[in-house]
Amino acid sequence: MGDVVKEREGAPPRFFEAEAAGLRWLRDAEARGGVRIARVREVTATRIRLERIPSAPADRASARAFGAALAETHAAGATAFGAPPAGWEGPIYIGRLPQASAAEARWGAFYARDRVEAFLRPAVDAGNLAAEHVPIVERACAVIAEGAFDDDDPPARLHGDLWNGNVLFSPDGVVLIDPAAHGGHRETDLAMLELFGFPYLEEVVEGYRITHPLRDGWVQRIPVHQLHPLAVHAVGHGPAYGAALADAARRTVALCGGS
Repeated sequence: MGDVVKEREGAPPRFFEAEAAGLRWLRDAEARGGVRIARVREVTATRIRLERIPSAPADRASARAFGAALAETHAAGATAFGAPPAGWEGPIYIGRLPQASAAEARWGAFYARDRVEAFLRPAVDAGNLAAEHVPIVERACAVIAEGAFDDDDPPARLHGDLWNGNVLFSPDGVVLIDPAAHGGHRETDLAMLELFGFPYLEEVVEGYRITHPLRDGWVQRIPVHQLHPLAVHAVGHGPAYGAALADAARRTVALCGGS
């Protein structure tokens, strides 16, 4: 079997080049024990060619090893919250949607502005986020931007779109594809795995925690970190995601004693 080729005429500016930059940046973390990343064979303005990953059933040992390796990928770091892949000065995307880069010293300021608020108007315009739900999401963003969930963790090197479709089990363990790589908070990748379901997630978390302990209360903070993928999905995947976004926003505000 040959390589995997993805083609798209009329792709957004530097769409495939951005994907390749993210893959290469994440691959740089492999040498220090990070997750294996699909190799880029070729990239142009309209296509990307990647190594084909043979599939294998998910299993507990591979899931635990993936968790440990993911902690090492995160530990490879980034220059700032919102930073794009090193050396990349072009646009970045999640799926087919563009999203901003930043160079923030505080996670909350970046996350609220560029990963949640930026998608609210498009979600409303798409008819997937009800207007009456916007205030609670904006309130959650305000709480986050004010620093309620900031800590002293440095920027982590995130995959950024870590749902189970981008995590491939192979005979040699897990391989990642299709990133929206940037500097962010390590809990965000874990929260996305939880949002969309992942086989043996408890083993992933255990492998991660053995390698890098997670802060107390990280489970309670999962809704905070799910605001981004829910906002993105509310733009193009139906009103159920808009309702889920509002619910996660309510739970985020409640963590700070609000309602």
